[in-house]
Amino acid sequence: MRAHRGGGAEEEKPGRRRWRPLRRIDYPRGGRRGVRRWLPSWRQLLVAAALVLLPLSGALAWFFATTKVPEDLNAFATQQNNVYFWADGTEMARIGETNRQEVPLDQVPRPVRNAVLAAENETFYSDLGISAKGIGRAVWQLVSGGDTQGGSTITQQYVKNIYLNQHQDMSRKLREAVIAVKLDDRMSKDDILAGYLNTSWFGRGSYGIERAASAYYGKDVSQLDPSEGAFLAALLKGAGQYDPAISPENRKRAEERWSWILDRMVDIGKLSAAERATYTVFPEPKPQPKSVGLSGQVGYLVDMARSYVESHSDITPAQLDLGGHQIFTTFEKPRVTALAAAVQDAAKGVDPENREADRLLKVGAASVALDGRIVALYGGPDYLKQGFNNANTSSVPVGSAFTPVVYAAGLSQGVQKERGGSRTPVTPGSTYDGDNGVNVMTPEGPYWGRDGKIAKTANDGKRNWGKVTLRNAVEQSVNGPLMQLGMDIGLDRVQKTAADLGLLPGSMGELVPAFGTGNSTPSAIRTADAYTAFAAGGKRTDPYSVLRITRNGAPLDLRTPVAAQVLPAAVAGEVDAALKGAVRGGSADWAAEAGPDLAAKPGTTADRTAGWSVGYSGELSTAVTVFRADLKDMKLLSLEGLAGAAPDAPDSALPTRIWTSYMKAAGGR
Repeated sequence: MRAHRGGGAEEEKPGRRRWRPLRRIDYPRGGRRGVRRWLPSWRQLLVAAALVLLPLSGALAWFFATTKVPEDLNAFATQQNNVYFWADGTEMARIGETNRQEVPLDQVPRPVRNAVLAAENETFYSDLGISAKGIGRAVWQLVSGGDTQGGSTITQQYVKNIYLNQHQDMSRKLREAVIAVKLDDRMSKDDILAGYLNTSWFGRGSYGIERAASAYYGKDVSQLDPSEGAFLAALLKGAGQYDPAISPENRKRAEERWSWILDRMVDIGKLSAAERATYTVFPEPKPQPKSVGLSGQVGYLVDMARSYVESHSDITPAQLDLGGHQIFTTFEKPRVTALAAAVQDAAKGVDPENREADRLLKVGAASVALDGRIVALYGGPDYLKQGFNNANTSSVPVGSAFTPVVYAAGLSQGVQKERGGSRTPVTPGSTYDGDNGVNVMTPEGPYWGRDGKIAKTANDGKRNWGKVTLRNAVEQSVNGPLMQLGMDIGLDRVQKTAADLGLLPGSMGELVPAFGTGNSTPSAIRTADAYTAFAAGGKRTDPYSVLRITRNGAPLDLRTPVAAQVLPAAVAGEVDAALKGAVRGGSADWAAEAGPDLAAKPGTTADRTAGWSVGYSGELSTAVTVFRADLKDMKLLSLEGLAGAAPDAPDSALPTRIWTSYMKAAGGR
């Protein structure tokens, strides 16, 4: 072999010469065969690792050096209000200020501190301010799209409280860890724990454990026992999920975590088993007081707007409680006032003091524009007296006000009366048997109920109508044909149409013949919104209550719904014609006095537990429901004899008076 000009080597063999380039890296590895030829040596692996790790280490060192600990650790707690505005831009309510009060750590009983450590970070006094395992788990969750909560030490959570926003990404998680390490070196553990307890969000507008003790138990933090401390520690995982006053699901979660924290305190040696055995009853928090500024209907409006912001933006409940937000709602004050006045005027004949049938009466109503804006609602007599929003309840059957949905499903999808047969179109002129007590049929024969009897149709007043067209059945509120139509369409298909019209899955009734006559329980808001599709050529927008939101004047992202074509325009037009026919000379002729070109439908239930009136004029759809129930268990009671009405009077009488009075005052534009 001899050197060859040009950087190669010349290999001499008998009969021929071959050129081989010089290589700085022996890869693929010479002198190896098969898979071993492609396996790098340990030296090559070390070189590759160095090429990756050296730049990464330098970047991390630079990031560590340039990440600063904030100067003012309490700057986050600026006292501000959240301001809610009417649709015209005038102020509706001012909520706040942030409820916060600092206390020295020695005023927090040691068992309460231990409950927090057991719940959040049992190694707090021995760690370096971060948890490598927790950070790794959080990074993996971020990358995989899982839950980003958890995995942080108390020091990291304190950093998040006083400096960083709640947005979860890789950069924020890394910055949080760096500041936590530096803070752990600069401050004592007791000072960090005190800062954490004084800046954490506990719900009910409370920041800091002192205000939380007051909000939930009406006492100073120094008076808390270990059981109460364990409950407050549970709230640190997410007060919106653990305040038992919010929902039964919250209560179950709160009790489970409260019990777990007490058990955990025993496991880590912070509570004796004997003392733990004395805490067997959940320490019930006191009810949350209502703000005086939320009286009348305003509290219902604020609650709805806040819920919408929390579910349609990246703003957390904790961030909302910090204040500084301006929430511009869809609610129109003149229409809210008109709706409340209509309820009060129509209810003058109700006498709960002297008439049993009038006790526990509830009224809910909502008015929705064709573009989905909720412009008015009536949630109850006064938010400070009844926080439950009757306009948003999902436990009251909608009754025969559901039949236009069945009619729309039939017109758009046709029927199938024989198993395996083709689907047959239906028209407004298709006829059905309108008599009372007709057997409900399936393709195989009569429908047998669980009681062992054949299901039968039931018309209001048990009236026989003979043969009627589907349009006439809607106009005159003849329930039997619509019940049978639902069976002929297929109840699953009717359910799909109802979902397209915005009825929520949790409110759908059982798929039995009564589904066609309204065993579903949509709220007044959702029912009014569903009817907008009939007025808008088949287009519908999910109901919404907030137009935009800012913080200290700067706009924040808010997800608002968009319109969707949920019915063919021709089908929506036919339903619209039937509902207008009901006003001109049918079951809703009472609505004619509210103005021209109205469309409406009364709603009743077979067991007489709910009365409805739903309809629209121009750009405005309104639903009114009345029912009797004890809000503790929501057991519905009969409406027979309500307001002194005759036994055979329709249960839709009171809601129709409210609807008519309101639509006359509010108009449709």
